[in-house]
Amino acid sequence: MPDFKSIGGTVRARAASELRDRILTGQLLPGSRLDLDQISREFGISRTPVREALLELSYEGLVAVTPRSGITVLGITPDDAVDNFAVLATLSGKAAEWAAARITAPELEDLHLIAGQVAGAEDVVAANWRFHRAVNHASGSRRLLIYLRQAVRVVPTSYFELFPEQVRRSQSDHALLLEAIDSADGVAARTLAETHVLDAGAALGDWLRARAGDHELTGA
Repeated sequence: MPDFKSIGGTVRARAASELRDRILTGQLLPGSRLDLDQISREFGISRTPVREALLELSYEGLVAVTPRSGITVLGITPDDAVDNFAVLATLSGKAAEWAAARITAPELEDLHLIAGQVAGAEDVVAANWRFHRAVNHASGSRRLLIYLRQAVRVVPTSYFELFPEQVRRSQSDHALLLEAIDSADGVAARTLAETHVLDAGAALGDWLRARAGDHELTGA
């Protein structure tokens, strides 16, 4: 059972995040029907935050909420996942390009510190997010940050659990990106950031295709 009593975020936000992850990783398949009461019991929370979470997911195109049919998972296809990451890659690339040109000395110092903490971090996922957030904020663009906050939702919070081999690759990519930002090489920074996200999307797309194939074979 997910821990919805932990500190950080609202109950609705944590419920939406958990359900979103299940959809993005194929645990909830397209066409599945969701029971509001069952979800409430599983999560140990009231119906209201679950209902609000499902409405949020409906705005993202992940579920359909209709008066008569209830709640149905729309889900994503492997190609959808790749497309989602392609959009995120474009935004991340632009953030890295602008960061290379606009980053301040204190921001650069902090970025080096954060990058050094990723390797030995107990929570690699949180450390990875901190690095990317620091790069994004160094872009100096409030509008770009708004778009990124929406786009980054396509990344399952369990990504590194699904692809543990990506942890080391991510650290290597961060080092190269940091070098490009150090050198104020916007073109290299953009290319590295875009490739980093595109490769992550390709891995998820391949995984979803394999999972779909397994379901077809088993008839699940």
